[in-house]
Amino acid sequence: MAAIDLNADLGETVDGVATADDEAMFAVISSASVACGGHAGDAASMRDSVERAARHGVAVGAHPSYPDRANFGRLPMAISPDELAAAVAVQLGALVAAGADIRYVKPHGALYHAVTADRAQADAVARAGAPHAALLGRALPVLGLDGEIVRAAASAGLPFVREAFLDRGYTGAGRLVPRSAPGALLDQPDAVAARAVRLVREGVVEAVDGTLVRADAASLCLHGDSPAAVAMARSVRAALDAAGIEVRAPW
Repeated sequence: MAAIDLNADLGETVDGVATADDEAMFAVISSASVACGGHAGDAASMRDSVERAARHGVAVGAHPSYPDRANFGRLPMAISPDELAAAVAVQLGALVAAGADIRYVKPHGALYHAVTADRAQADAVARAGAPHAALLGRALPVLGLDGEIVRAAASAGLPFVREAFLDRGYTGAGRLVPRSAPGALLDQPDAVAARAVRLVREGVVEAVDGTLVRADAASLCLHGDSPAAVAMARSVRAALDAAGIEVRAPW
């Protein structure tokens, strides 16, 4: 039976207000990338996420970002590698303190994109994750797109796991369409569900220009803060189940 991980970025509470219907999302996913204070999230939301994950049998991943709550971590930030490594380490520690058994690390927002191109920042993120892997006594994979982070993770002794996005547009070059550009966000549940099944079966995704882009991935992502997130997640899970594709965490 084919299998795939279905992950969502959750626990993204801002000033005590949730940005997603976390309870509904946890019910259909297999992995949750939990905000741990850099761009969103606080001690209470992290504890809530850990409790929901345990109740629904969902793996918990850390979702660290630039320390930039004002911009939700979505803008590039001038920060030294040492400062970045320290900031990520603090965020991982906060999630552990909330009771999480962290199974993977997935950078958020602008940091997610930066580590594909900037080796120094990629090294900083991997360097922050390595001590946690040592403490856990097991692998702590990094989840993301191809780029410098693949080499940085390998250098730090961390596995790398590729993901693909169900609710984001792709360019013909295989990168994500910038959020400010047309076609960046998808919100049609049926279309997103069909994309999920095709990604698992064929390893391709249709770009905004109509070309097919190779996207071999072990995990598929939906953003929990999208207005149609719950409808898309339920539609994706139903389509994967109907296609005989098992949804399970690989960690």
